[in-house]
Amino acid sequence: MNPKNYTSKRTTKPVLKCRIAIVVSKFNSSITEKLLNGAENCLNEHGISESNLKVFHCPGAFEIPQIANVLAAQKKWDAIICLGAVVRGETPHFEYISAETARGIQDVALRYFIPVVFGVLTTDNEEQALARVGGTQGHKGWDAALTALEMISIFRKLKSQSL
Repeated sequence: MNPKNYTSKRTTKPVLKCRIAIVVSKFNSSITEKLLNGAENCLNEHGISESNLKVFHCPGAFEIPQIANVLAAQKKWDAIICLGAVVRGETPHFEYISAETARGIQDVALRYFIPVVFGVLTTDNEEQALARVGGTQGHKGWDAALTALEMISIFRKLKSQSL
């Protein structure tokens, strides 16, 4: 079911035959579990069966690209959705973790030629994060899943075209 108070302006055609891996950070779990719920709800509403989804948990956002890299190397996933939450603190740690997580996720996508979706919140405080998991700013877990479905469709279309 679509998360409460959230209407996506984006639509996608169902991609029923696909396998999707979801990598979720356990750090800030009160936020990341909501991201995961939103992603799973979106995929379910778009006809993706639970048997074609697999969730992998990792300690924190910094470890997300490492798990995504191993999964991509398996060459059995049509897309990998990466979910996490990095909330700014009092030290520069936030900048390092945010930047390296984003870079690492993009590196995996470019290395393995599959959609690897960035669904990692980078916010100044917990209130901003909560606003993005079903609050006033929509649901970024849902959005990440929808992006994965859109990218699977685009990749399939590009692969079927002769150059």
